[in-house]
Amino acid sequence: MFTQVLFLCDAQGLIGRQMFAIDGVKLPSNASKAKSGTRSEFAREAGKIEGQVRKMLARHREQDARGAEPDLKAKEQLHIGALAQDAAKLRRWLKDNPEDRRGAKDSIRKSNRTDNESAKMATDKGVIQGYTGVAAVDSAHQIIVEAQAHGSGSEQALLIPVVEAMRDLIEEGSLVTADAGYHSEDNLEKLAKLNIEALIADKGLRKRDERFADQDKHKAKPDPLWDKSAGGKKTRRFGPKDFHHDEESKTCICPAGEFLYQNGSAVVIQGREAVKFTGAKRVCGPCPIRDQCLRHPERTPVRQVVFFTGKTNGPKIHTERMKRKLDSEEGRRRYGQRFATVEPVFANIRYNKGLNRFTLRSRTKVDTQWKLFCLVHNIEKLAYHGYAQ
Repeated sequence: MFTQVLFLCDAQGLIGRQMFAIDGVKLPSNASKAKSGTRSEFAREAGKIEGQVRKMLARHREQDARGAEPDLKAKEQLHIGALAQDAAKLRRWLKDNPEDRRGAKDSIRKSNRTDNESAKMATDKGVIQGYTGVAAVDSAHQIIVEAQAHGSGSEQALLIPVVEAMRDLIEEGSLVTADAGYHSEDNLEKLAKLNIEALIADKGLRKRDERFADQDKHKAKPDPLWDKSAGGKKTRRFGPKDFHHDEESKTCICPAGEFLYQNGSAVVIQGREAVKFTGAKRVCGPCPIRDQCLRHPERTPVRQVVFFTGKTNGPKIHTERMKRKLDSEEGRRRYGQRFATVEPVFANIRYNKGLNRFTLRSRTKVDTQWKLFCLVHNIEKLAYHGYAQ
């Protein structure tokens, strides 16, 4: 049905094929965030509940021997039954799901016992359990040409599936745009192999743009929509910039003027080479400013600091090429159309249509729900800009 409506939109000339903007929105779903975890965490939780049941049963037998009150005995039996049922559900789930979920680079991802295809993902409003709804929008009349829902908070992994799904609509002069969340060297390389012209922003785009030279002054302003501060100004802790690192002498001096010793000269963190320094216990222990240096000074003995020195996976050819395209006058002009193309679509779906959460479970059903709302959006465009003309 989504494809049929899209066909009618194209027949009415509402799809221009000049520029497609891809973006996504993370929405909570019909799944409990409290029931997320790995298999080892669930097994440990089941063991704790079973241990608690055993203790309660032992105490219950002692009370039986002494002649406990009937009302108290009945309440304890109900409590024991509920705990035993919870433990049984955990054991049954572990049996039905013998393996952990796997993410990028075969890393373990948290499973969810109410909807194992949903994911725990971070948003600017906190951590949610839900899905990411991705949409590819044509710039001519804001027609959604592709809509997908994924149980993943990693936007990088979602770009290529969306592009491949809308491949038939991409012509020789078409441009695909996306924000920095979809940027990676692998994605740019795949787009180049597909011979698709794209403008995918990197995280340093605004820092290189003189139009955003004064953007830092706005970060100090409070957010009128969401203030996540718990009250009072948080104490600023010392970061790597507060430590004096001399690459030639391979030394590091902390803000208190003490030397840290190097305990890693060939450290690799997410593909980046780094050197690591650690403070001595005899120095960090009695340090008068350790509260400003450590997040948990009551249980962390020493401070560690890492300085990145370079990359281990060689030059990023496609990233550098994309930076030059984005920094050009034509690149800035064309990429600037992305925001006005895709963001109003999400505003219409979330605010006007009222989709503030997914109400179904499993990726298949959530994907259908997301496509349904995108379909209604396209029908409105068809009514106001297609047949109405």
